[in-house]
Amino acid sequence: MLIKMYNPSKEIELKGPKPVFAILAKLDLSREAHLVISGDELLPDDAVVPDDGEIEIRSVISGGRR
Repeated sequence: MLIKMYNPSKEIELKGPKPVFAILAKLDLSREAHLVISGDELLPDDAVVPDDGEIEIRSVISGGRR
């Protein structure tokens, strides 16, 4: 599978299929701080990404009003 990440931008290849929680664990990323997206769909922890799949992992950014 192809994994695209931002900040910093990079692409990673992993063998699949793998559930989202296993992908994040393999990359040492916390679920609370990252979103996993396929196309325009936000994936839950138990979603399985196929070997030929492509996902984006984005960091959660929070902000507030002044």
